[in-house]
Amino acid sequence: MEIAGISALVTGGASGLGRATAARLVAAGAKVVITDIASDAGKAAADELGEGASFVQADVVDEASVRAALAEAQRRAPLRAIIHCAGRGGPLRILDKDGRAADPGTFEAVVKTNLLGSFNVLRLGAEVMAANEPVGEERGAIVFTASIAAFEGQIGQIPYAASKGGVVSMTLVAARDLAARKIRVCTIAPGLFDTPLLGRVPEEARKGLAASIPHPARLGDASEFALLAEHILINPMLNGETIRLDGGLRMQPR
Repeated sequence: MEIAGISALVTGGASGLGRATAARLVAAGAKVVITDIASDAGKAAADELGEGASFVQADVVDEASVRAALAEAQRRAPLRAIIHCAGRGGPLRILDKDGRAADPGTFEAVVKTNLLGSFNVLRLGAEVMAANEPVGEERGAIVFTASIAAFEGQIGQIPYAASKGGVVSMTLVAARDLAARKIRVCTIAPGLFDTPLLGRVPEEARKGLAASIPHPARLGDASEFALLAEHILINPMLNGETIRLDGGLRMQPR
């Protein structure tokens, strides 16, 4: 896929992995629509990126707002790329310290955003892409964001691990389903990245996390996620694959 001249939608693009991806795609010549539930941060990100970017506030589980963002992207240029970075966490133990069963509310909320939200963006985005005229071998590509927690979720991560595991499981099925439409689907499963979420962790704890990564022994930079996202878009043989981006890290139980 040639990036220059296409339209791309980046969900969760106000900060972190999404913000870095939006910046890279704008630099490559794409017209990028950023979506986020944080309107002020989203507008600021789009303003910083200049005329190549715009912002539409959207909640990934809300069909109307996702459709509005997709319509804006398609208005600017043919929508050929979606990088879905929006998501959330939420700690939960199966039993609390007194042995009582967990309230399922947190589990439901995390799965709703991370898994149902991914499917919502997939189905609505594919509908728009499928109407495009193909360029060469394809009409578009969709990149999900999972996590290495999908494979090695830690204690207290059961909602997050389950939701990201669902995204991983969805990837190959979606790629097969959309192959006839010439739409590719891949997933990136990042490890420990220096994002605003980890920015809240005390410095000593951050150093410990960085030291746990075999090589390079540091937190990942959001620009490295963006680099892989761009490569997935431009490499037509990447399809149905989940790619770990973790410096060789395998998470321990705690």
